Amino acid sequence: MSLRGNVGRALAPKITSAAPGLTTSFVREALNRAIDGVGPLPGAAAAADKQLAEQRGDVDRAIHEVIENHVRYAGAQGFLTNVGGLVTAAVTIPANVTGLTLVQCRMIAGIAHLRGHDLADPRVRNAILTTLLGEDSVATLVKKGKLPAPPMALATAPAHDAGLDKIIQAEVGADLVARVAGKRLAVTVGRRVPVVGGLVGMGADGFATWKVGRYADREILARPKPR
Repeated sequence: MSLRGNVGRALAPKITSAAPGLTTSFVREALNRAIDGVGPLPGAAAAADKQLAEQRGDVDRAIHEVIENHVRYAGAQGFLTNVGGLVTAAVTIPANVTGLTLVQCRMIAGIAHLRGHDLADPRVRNAILTTLLGEDSVATLVKKGKLPAPPMALATAPAHDAGLDKIIQAEVGADLVARVAGKRLAVTVGRRVPVVGGLVGMGADGFATWKVGRYADREILARPKPR
C-alpha cells in the first residue's frame, strides 16, 4: 500500500470523529440515494437511459458518457469542498466524502444498469459498493480472503449472502475515510491558497472518479442471459 494510503488509514479515526456520519449505514444510504436520485439529480438508471437514448442505443458509448459526466460532477464538488482554505476543513471533509461517494455510486450503478443488471438486486448493490473500492483494493481484499470475489462475481452469484452486506459496507466506509485523509495530506499546502486548494481537489476527485469508472467498465460486464 502507498505511503499516502498508510498515513490515511492512521488518520482515519480522527477524520471519522470529525465526520461521525461515516458509518456502514451512511455507505448504504449513499448507495440508495445514488440509485433512487437525490435533489436535482435523477436516479442512476434514469440518467443512464438518457445517455443510451442520446447515443442511439450504443451501450459502450453511453457508458463512456456516463463516466465523463460523473468525472465532471466529481471535479465540481471537489473544487467546491476544497476551495475554502484550511479553516473550513472540519466542514468540508464530510461534505467531500458524501459528495464523492454519491457521484461514484451513481456512476457505477448507471454502468451496471446499462449492462443489464437489476439495481434492486442486493447482489448487484454489493457489487457496486465493492467496485467503489477500486481495482487494486479489491484485488488485495480478495487475496487476503476479506472479500469472496470481485464485483462481477458478486453481482452474478447464485444467491445473496446477507452476511456479506456489513462486511462490504465496513470496508467501503474505512476506505473512503482513508482516501480522504490521504488526500488532505496532499492538498494541505495548496489549501493555504484557497483557489489553488480547490483546483487540486477538483483534479484529485475527477481523476479518482475516472479510475473507478474505467474499472467499473472493465469489471461489470453484460449480465449473462439465462439458459
